[in-house]
Amino acid sequence: MITIDPQSGQPPFDQVRTQLARQISDRTLAVGTRLPTVRALAAELGLAANTVARAYRELEEAGLVETRGRAGTFVSALGDRSRVALRQAATDYAATTRSLGIDDAEALEAVRAALRRP
Repeated sequence: MITIDPQSGQPPFDQVRTQLARQISDRTLAVGTRLPTVRALAAELGLAANTVARAYRELEEAGLVETRGRAGTFVSALGDRSRVALRQAATDYAATTRSLGIDDAEALEAVRAALRRP
């Protein structure tokens, strides 16, 4: 279920992208799940089709979904590879912070600050 908050400072396409990415990440949407068509989701959310198309395009660029022509857009197995890359990046980051003598609390705060940036 996707919801759009018109009061949010986050653009609608990004709200769609973020919510779908979260659902893919937490496996609410399993690998192979067919997503609604761009037009169907746009109509459901009261958005322009181009808004949803941009969200789908960005999800595809991130490897979380794949478009199979007229068959539709599906959750990709590459999303699992994204988790592997994320874990490797986290391991590398932890090693870097330790080599710099930065404690865990400061390292975590640096990540939180980076995630808050647009």
